[in-house]
Amino acid sequence: MANVRLESIKRRFNNVTAIEDITFEIPDGEFWVLVGPSGCGKSTILRTIAGLENATSGNLYIGEELVNNIPARQRDVAMVFQNYALYPHMSVAENIAFGMKMRKMDSKLIQQRIGEVARSLSLEHLLDRKPKQLSGGQQQRVALGRAIARQAQVFLLDEPLSNLDAQLRDDTRAELKQLHQNLRNTTVYVTHDQVEAMTLADKIVVLNRGQIQQIGEPQVIYNQPINKMVATFIGNPPMNILPAKFTSDGFDVSGQLLPVPPKIKGKLNLATGQLVDLGIRPEHITVFSNSSNSSNSANSLISVEVKVVEPLGRETLIRAGLAGSTETINIQAAGNVNPHPGEILNLELDLNYLFVFDSATGDKLYP
Repeated sequence: MANVRLESIKRRFNNVTAIEDITFEIPDGEFWVLVGPSGCGKSTILRTIAGLENATSGNLYIGEELVNNIPARQRDVAMVFQNYALYPHMSVAENIAFGMKMRKMDSKLIQQRIGEVARSLSLEHLLDRKPKQLSGGQQQRVALGRAIARQAQVFLLDEPLSNLDAQLRDDTRAELKQLHQNLRNTTVYVTHDQVEAMTLADKIVVLNRGQIQQIGEPQVIYNQPINKMVATFIGNPPMNILPAKFTSDGFDVSGQLLPVPPKIKGKLNLATGQLVDLGIRPEHITVFSNSSNSSNSANSLISVEVKVVEPLGRETLIRAGLAGSTETINIQAAGNVNPHPGEILNLELDLNYLFVFDSATGDKLYP
């Protein structure tokens, strides 16, 4: 296996910059996930590593070897595509063996590797079948098996689970994680699904508009987002963003006053009347009815009108509107909380988990 290092990689298509100044290094054996909205450049980075795209500028290393001018077939990387790309006329065993045969490996070693890979992916009983006789999940495992069998230095996975149904996607994701724990392959995984990113990655690279926003471990990205884009993209339900105006008494949130705790006020350098965006995650909001009292100070309460209620068993997701405003807020409440649309609720915000962002740039101002 090998590390992967990108140094100031840029890729332009005519007058459009797909990725710009991409620099990071993936240590040998780690599982890194590139995540971001559509068009952010994540697949372009993956294809550049594979050699399917040529960088406009910058350097790319696999191990200690500069591979800028090395064609894809000589880079010793294995790629799993979103559409599986299995050969329909070949059996499962032949699909798994294809890359090894192209490299002219010994036939006995090929048969040994087919057996090992089939056992690791529970494909032993399917080796004689053709792809059209397989389910989507089975086809995905065959595509993974073909990549694993090659024992390449780097594995590249381009949204490999997006064509699977929800339950199968969850099961396959767990299988992928277990496989990596066993094989310790250097892996680069592309997805727009932040749940996949959080559950699979050793490190996450959050991208937007062709640029890196933040690199870090999943929990660090979640708990310490560097800006509003990262804060709202990572997390399900996403972080709530409440437009507010700074006043001498606190934050004016759609006509409701949210006093600024001293520890926050002392770290902010805001002018009176300055517009900001307050961020708070749904799990840091407590629901109270009109007749209930806050567990702490009523000063941290804001009033909302319930719009949509989604009971999920152990928890209830509530989408509400700030009273007198078009702004909405997501709340993650206990399963026994069951308000009705139109009901007015008081919400207590745990200000220990409050974020403050510049409303114009999205930069984090606090904490």
